[in-house]
Amino acid sequence: MSSYGKDREGDPASSRTSLDYAIYKPNRRGSGGVIRFEWNREKASVFVDAATQSGEKQFDWEHKITMKWGLSDLGDILATLQGQQERSKLFHQSERANSAFELSYRTDPERAPYLMTLSRQEQKDKTLRKVSIPVTHGEAAVLATAVETAIRRILGW
Repeated sequence: MSSYGKDREGDPASSRTSLDYAIYKPNRRGSGGVIRFEWNREKASVFVDAATQSGEKQFDWEHKITMKWGLSDLGDILATLQGQQERSKLFHQSERANSAFELSYRTDPERAPYLMTLSRQEQKDKTLRKVSIPVTHGEAAVLATAVETAIRRILGW
């Protein structure tokens, strides 16, 4: 389940300063999640948000995890999506927290071809929050196109 081009209030994409693509993966156990990729024109970056499932088809956006991607991050993710490497591991460290994103290609025919994880560990108490979701080939293809577009926009090409 994916969505794109709408913000949380449902405004058309053309009227906003940011655009997003979200991959929603709720499940019956209530342990699903969502990862959303948002192009931010002002900061020339992609913001990645993740939230855990909080009910039937509901997600805990209040306690989301956020990571900001620049050009080198986008290039690393695109290399994995294009099959040039099996895994991308991004790590961002700040005074408040450490954030990590991992995208891996899986060859098990019984599972989704990609697994995506965003995590954040707080410096003050070392608590760890993590969201992992499976990603289909179709979702990965849309994400690859979005990442390519973000790279072109950052470069101004």
